[in-house]
Amino acid sequence: MEEVKGSSPLWSTKVEITRILFMKPIRDSIAFVIWNDTHNKVLAVQRPANDENLPNVWGLPAGSLLKGENFEDCALRAGKEKLGVQIEIVHLFGQGNIERDEYILHMKEFEVRIISGTPSVPQNVLGVTQYQGWKWADPVLMVEAAQKGSLCSRILLVKLGISY
Repeated sequence: MEEVKGSSPLWSTKVEITRILFMKPIRDSIAFVIWNDTHNKVLAVQRPANDENLPNVWGLPAGSLLKGENFEDCALRAGKEKLGVQIEIVHLFGQGNIERDEYILHMKEFEVRIISGTPSVPQNVLGVTQYQGWKWADPVLMVEAAQKGSLCSRILLVKLGISY
C-alpha cells in the first residue's frame, strides 16, 4: 500500500480506513522542504549509517510525532533538534502513506523557511536520529531515496513532477 497525495479534507478518514483494513498501527511523521535563496535547491540531509530503513541515503529532514504533539509543532521541534535552526511553516507541501513491515507511515510534508540560525549536523540531542551531513542539492538527488522507499522524497518528487 502506498499513497502520495496533496491535501484533501478526506485524508484523515482515508488514513483511518487504511489502518483498520491493514490492522497495523499508524506512525505519524513530518518532513520539511527548505529551498535555497534562488529556489532551485533544497536542503538535503544524509541519514546515519546505522539508520534502520535508509542508511547513508540523502533525503529531507524528517521526524516522528511525540505523544500529544501536532504535525506543525513536530516540524518546528525537528528544525531545532535536527538542524539547530528555528523554522516557520510556509504551507503544507503534500502528504502520503507507505506501508512498512510493522506499521503504516503517515507523513505530512511542509515547506518551511529558516528564520534563525544556520543548519548544522549532527546536533547534540539524545534519542533523536541525527544526520551525518547536509547540503543544498538539486531535488533530483532524492530519486535514489525515493526508489529505496523514502516517503518524504517521493512526496517531493511527485509534487515537482520528477519521476523516480
